[in-house]
Amino acid sequence: MQYTVASAMDLLPRGRFAPTPSGALHVGSARTALASALSAWSAGGRWVLRVEDLDAVRAAPGATAAMLDDLRWLGLDWDEGPGVGGPSAPYAQRERAPLYAATLDWLRARGLVYPCACSRRDIELASQAPHGAEPVYPGTCRDLAPDAVVARARSLGRGVSWRFRTDPEAPPVVVRDLLRGVSSQQVHREVGDFVVMRADGVASYQLAVVVDDVAMDITEVVRGDDLLASTPRQVLLYEALGAAPPAWAHLPLVLGGDGERLAKRSGSMGIAALRERGVSAGWLRGWLLESLGARDQGALRASAEGFSLAAVDASPVVWRAPG
Repeated sequence: MQYTVASAMDLLPRGRFAPTPSGALHVGSARTALASALSAWSAGGRWVLRVEDLDAVRAAPGATAAMLDDLRWLGLDWDEGPGVGGPSAPYAQRERAPLYAATLDWLRARGLVYPCACSRRDIELASQAPHGAEPVYPGTCRDLAPDAVVARARSLGRGVSWRFRTDPEAPPVVVRDLLRGVSSQQVHREVGDFVVMRADGVASYQLAVVVDDVAMDITEVVRGDDLLASTPRQVLLYEALGAAPPAWAHLPLVLGGDGERLAKRSGSMGIAALRERGVSAGWLRGWLLESLGARDQGALRASAEGFSLAAVDASPVVWRAPG
């Protein structure tokens, strides 16, 4: 597979919002969507909506349609995406599986990935990580013959996953974030070789998000700071594919009055639930804009004028209910 990717300097800014339809769209997700849109529009760019619905287990029935309805209710309209179309269609990941499979084949042909027969339980048992910490993959299948790994998996009634081969001698991956500053991670030591294709044949988040952002020429990724730790893995995949990573901006999460994050499955903080309680789109839009340091100028595209992600407060935001 050959990726031909223009430099970010050669493209109009292209931002994106890529939610997973696993529950109601909540205030924190709406804030991320708004920040991404304002940033793209403020620079004369385009804003793309992509639905990350690869995981059929997590995807809730009707969640995608409800999410799109909530975004429109807030006044957000996307330049490309579901119901609008665009040059990078389709905009639902379930329809993009052939692209992920082709990318895996490309990585396999270059020896950048290898099959793994280990289950999650196998890795937990082999890990020396403290209780509760994410176990580091110990490299069990890294140097085994691929045919032997496949045979072992079959004997156990499993398929094989595919892991990206990280370099133990590589320097830490440095991430420069517009909000969080500079961070680094030695991926081999801190994560290990990571999954890019699951044993059930579904692409991992790490692979799918990079492949899609490259294919859609995304130049800026705005998302919650709970995803910052996965960014170095994605940088390695960009490098492997010969593509330039986007600019990163990881927004602080929105917290409830109790100091806990507004979980996606917290129905009381869902946009639909707020609507049912009589919260107006105008009030909520104003609160979100204020939390981002933006001026409410009526239409959201007008409110993008003068907006800068660099001016957004990097501290967590506490949700304040109306009244």
